[in-house]
Amino acid sequence: MGIAEFHHTFYFNVFFQNAIEIYSLHVDSTVTSRFAHTVITSKVVNKANESQEAVFEVELPKTAFITNFSMSIDGKTYPGTIKEKAAAQEQYDIAVSHGQTAGLVKTTGRKLEQFLVSVNVASASKVTFELIYEELLKRQLGKYELLFKVRPKQLVKHFQIDVRIFEPQGINFLETDSTFITNELTEALTTVQNETKAHVLFKPTIAQQKKSPELEETLLDGDLIIRYDVKRSVSAGDIQIVNGYFVHYFAPSEMPIFPKNVIFVVDKSGSMSGRKIEQTRDALMKILEDLRPEDHFSLITFSSLVTEWKNTLLQANEQNVESAKRYVKTIMAHGGTDINKALLTAANTLDKANYAETLQAKSISMIILLTDGQPTEDIEIIQQNVQKALKGKYVLYCLGFGFDVSYKFLEKMALDNGGIARRIYEDSDSDLQLQGFYQEVATPILKEIEIQYPENSILELTQNSFKLFFDGSEIVVAGKIDNELAVLPVKIQAQSHTSNLVFMEETNIKEKEKVFQHQKYIFGNFIERLWAYLTIQQLLEKSVSAQEEQQKSLQVARALELSLKYSFVTCLTSMVVTKPDDQQRLQLANKPTESGKFYLGPCYFRISVTGKLRRNRNHFVLFEITYLNPHVQLQVSKKEVVLSHNGHITKFPWTESASSTIQGLKIAVEKERSLTVSAPDIITIKISFVMSPNRFLGLYFMDTDLFSDKASGLLGMYYPSSIVWPKKRRMVLN
Repeated sequence: MGIAEFHHTFYFNVFFQNAIEIYSLHVDSTVTSRFAHTVITSKVVNKANESQEAVFEVELPKTAFITNFSMSIDGKTYPGTIKEKAAAQEQYDIAVSHGQTAGLVKTTGRKLEQFLVSVNVASASKVTFELIYEELLKRQLGKYELLFKVRPKQLVKHFQIDVRIFEPQGINFLETDSTFITNELTEALTTVQNETKAHVLFKPTIAQQKKSPELEETLLDGDLIIRYDVKRSVSAGDIQIVNGYFVHYFAPSEMPIFPKNVIFVVDKSGSMSGRKIEQTRDALMKILEDLRPEDHFSLITFSSLVTEWKNTLLQANEQNVESAKRYVKTIMAHGGTDINKALLTAANTLDKANYAETLQAKSISMIILLTDGQPTEDIEIIQQNVQKALKGKYVLYCLGFGFDVSYKFLEKMALDNGGIARRIYEDSDSDLQLQGFYQEVATPILKEIEIQYPENSILELTQNSFKLFFDGSEIVVAGKIDNELAVLPVKIQAQSHTSNLVFMEETNIKEKEKVFQHQKYIFGNFIERLWAYLTIQQLLEKSVSAQEEQQKSLQVARALELSLKYSFVTCLTSMVVTKPDDQQRLQLANKPTESGKFYLGPCYFRISVTGKLRRNRNHFVLFEITYLNPHVQLQVSKKEVVLSHNGHITKFPWTESASSTIQGLKIAVEKERSLTVSAPDIITIKISFVMSPNRFLGLYFMDTDLFSDKASGLLGMYYPSSIVWPKKRRMVLN
């Protein structure tokens, strides 16, 4: 998997000015066999004597897909439509020319992204907003979690959160928690549970919502959390079937844990100084304490140089752990970021330990990389080097600290080597985030898992082979069954620490389909939608690590086809929302990038370019290029190229070739020839280095069709062609 987020989170905040009143706000969430279908409905009225703007704002999980949105105003409905991203963008661009400029969805937190739409409401008019989204809950450390951020910002006459859970395997435990419920609000929360179903209802009255009888202020400002798990046993898992589609859940427990051989590769470059390195040290101290005596471990720190705590792996006994903790206390931040050498050193250490047979025969070897910076070498070369060195024998987990890190680089490198990438957010609990990730991968109980179904009778199938399984997690496989199949056999082969395991089971299809008949908690063809949801996610992950462009294109095309068929807003599709006050005014809902930034079109890399001429004004001798997002500045002289990013300076002399990539922006220096700055879907800038008769610089632009129509300065005058300017001092692109 790529980035793994394991909570199902709802946040709703309908903010309205003055006389806009929310008279009804309902959240209805139906969780059927881990697949959650959520409908948020808000009804408002404008009680003013003039029109007012109403803003409907919902924060939903990053891993969720929006499936529908509509606004109803005085009986007329304005739906959102989901389209392929390019088509939606074209429609949006037309609307921009009519004055609409805002996008709809952006990332707002670690697990959340924001859906927002505004509309002008006439006096005495009523508006109903409805948003629907879906998500497969993922099990983490033995539980599923639903988090509701409850912040309506005003008293609501009809307020209700309704959660219905149906788990045919049986509900093992269910609990609720909150950060805002007082004694008065406790009576508004009720939970009813039986063997397979649970109903959680939060329905406070106006009186219960008030901070005090005298104040019109609401208590509803915090988190409501529901946690649960299902019953399971050591078997081939549980298969559920609806309308010819099946889902198979496999989560064995109470098995021996594999010993681990783990190398922590920790960035101590200058950008890690201060709070980051302090929190990293704190986290490592706790993680070292959590190692098991049968584990082996080592530490590698890196900046411009790579330093090994020991040149081998040591057993995690009390003496070695204490020695490592003393070393951790000495880690200080300074220097560059040589990720390549650090990871190759880790791979070599594992190779030497395997060759010397100092590790247990049946053990799991992994490398956990933590970095916050940009690598000093070409990222593609690093990825190739690491994949070649690890040879599929060692799992690589990549933790990116903060938003300056090249996350796509880490994600691809992790996926190429059987692991996952995770962003560590800069916050007061960064050390806890690091510890939490380690806990997820600390208890491997199975490896080389193969789940087999009758090949000729399965028409569609998601991923069915897995490198590792950790205690407290869950494997999910979904697919489509041939209509003629009466019994679905399954065979699971895996290796545990003590033996090779085989699980076998047969499922009667008609008997299984009866389980979901006449159940009021069921929403339509949920297993088919679950299959599509899982397939899209896996296709997009595979496209990240695809070696061939043709293979990548096929995976992306299939993911797009399914996104459109099942009406999912994914990274390949957008939702166009028609504005009721003007049929030509649109808003565009896009799935935000993982980086947390959401921009439309090439404005992401807004640029300014400044040039300095020789005294005789016949040639350029200096250029300064500034990108606003990411914030990167390049100063190009006849001597060298100087790259500035987040307070760090890197120099590239013209005497050698070099490259660097920052958040998708690639900077490449060709020895004594040119500098090229490029990124997908933006203008490529090239500066030539002319050696004779007198050294000078030339400026060129490629892909000039990507220029904004708001380009100004000389760029605005001449951008239709690639040119060299020898006579003007300043060019600006806004």
